[in-house]
Amino acid sequence: MKLTHDGSLAAIEDDRLLFSIEAEKLENRARYSALNTWCDLIAVLDGQGLRPEELTSIAVDGWGRTAGEDTHQVHVIDDAGARRPVPVASYRDSPGTGIDPLSRPFETAELFGDGLVKFRSFSHATGHALAGYCSSPFAQRGESALIVVWDGGMAPCLYHYDPVRRSLRPLRWLSDVLGGLYPIFATHLEPFRTGDGALDTDARKLETVILPVSGKAMAYAALGSPDDDVLAAMAAASSRHRPNDVVPMYLWSRSVLRDLAPKKLSDATLMASMQEYLGGLLVEALRRFVIEHEEFRGTPLALSGGCALNIKWNARVRDSGLFSEVWVPPFPNDAGSAIGAACAEMIDRTGNSALHWSAFAGPEVVPGAEVPEGWSSTPCTLDELAELLAVEGEPVIVLTGRAEIGPRALGHRSIIAPAIDAGMLDRLNELKQRASYRPVAPICLEDAAPDVFSPGTRDPYMLFEHQVRPEWRARVPAVVHVDGSARLQTVGAENPVMYELLTAYRRRTGVPVLCNTSANFNGSGFFPDVASAARWGKVRYIWSEGALYRSEAGR
Repeated sequence: MKLTHDGSLAAIEDDRLLFSIEAEKLENRARYSALNTWCDLIAVLDGQGLRPEELTSIAVDGWGRTAGEDTHQVHVIDDAGARRPVPVASYRDSPGTGIDPLSRPFETAELFGDGLVKFRSFSHATGHALAGYCSSPFAQRGESALIVVWDGGMAPCLYHYDPVRRSLRPLRWLSDVLGGLYPIFATHLEPFRTGDGALDTDARKLETVILPVSGKAMAYAALGSPDDDVLAAMAAASSRHRPNDVVPMYLWSRSVLRDLAPKKLSDATLMASMQEYLGGLLVEALRRFVIEHEEFRGTPLALSGGCALNIKWNARVRDSGLFSEVWVPPFPNDAGSAIGAACAEMIDRTGNSALHWSAFAGPEVVPGAEVPEGWSSTPCTLDELAELLAVEGEPVIVLTGRAEIGPRALGHRSIIAPAIDAGMLDRLNELKQRASYRPVAPICLEDAAPDVFSPGTRDPYMLFEHQVRPEWRARVPAVVHVDGSARLQTVGAENPVMYELLTAYRRRTGVPVLCNTSANFNGSGFFPDVASAARWGKVRYIWSEGALYRSEAGR
């Protein structure tokens, strides 16, 4: 379980992920919602056919408030509405101590009330590390690997996991820069400025302000180019203010901006330089490690923690040539923390280190919800849906099967639209109330991706940067970002609904690409049902489980 922000509950049987249910994907709840009430936890289990007493073990992620030296806790709300403190494991691990965090789980009291299952807790960093490793292709092959965990509240930490010994070793900090520096710096720039700029270290406020910023800032950075003077100022600031806590991160940001004020640089240049600076720190630290430890050159690497959602940093690590393979799961942020905690128990209880899983393990589409007046439905095959997209050129909400786990819509809770119309980008951003500089992701048949994108390698979870090839930019303008890049999702037969739809669309148009963006109310998780999408009411068409819902009111 992950009980705090990005709350979720995941269950594993033997070595198979049964489900991972995130709070924000229930009932149109707000993004980053907690999952910390007894009634919610039991309701999620009940919805998946389980009761607490049927669980052989429970693991809780160690993301909690500090409650004294070396003590962390979360609060669970009981059936009477009372907040009960529950001790959990620490947030970080300790590199260089020789302590395997799997060997010392934090054991604590009952979670669901009197007489039910006790639980163990593993550090938040350990959960990230195992979510990254256990979901990887090299875990399936039984290979040892390196893992980088870089989260908002921690510096990048390098681990090594050995599946034979079932040993997780925190090797070293790669730098002392907390991942939160990226969004905190962004909040000092006009597009992301909040409040009066006064330093506020309240953790709950920081979460609500900081969590939504990074994705927007990454898109905004493409409007500028890195500047050497800015990079030098950032390096100098790091010697004055080690950005290893909230206050130093604010001081670092203000120091950089004060030094650069006479140059009157654009916010886009500053953000592009920030992206370059932090990505460079990560790659150079990894390069130094491999030079010092040649035995790890060519080892596979998993990236996890919230910073692994940055596709430019991921691509930079992949392209460094330091590792035989670079893997990022579709849930590197805290949405995967419950999975990581469960993996720690899986390793201990079963001896297995490889998790068998699907990206579509979230909640099912809620059936039977009443659709508002003014909507009609007719049977519609995916072939017919492709015809509608090709002929009418309208966006369509697709809701099917189990929801995606992690933050990215991958075709089960998506708005799908033609990419051949340059105006579609602005239209989708307007519908979703997003800034005009935000890109829309392309979804592309895997066999066609190398022809349209560079490198166009398999990328089913939108986690690496690709460039749209020049000869295709005019053909699919809606998915081309201002710097020519794209956050590509490749689709093969393992994603059957999108594969069939894209195949039928290509057959009609010769184009193997469509737009894909998440289907949700602004500030909420994915639509749980057709009725929610109809209430949103911003598109004419909804497709779900073989039926096309059409708004009689038109656009």
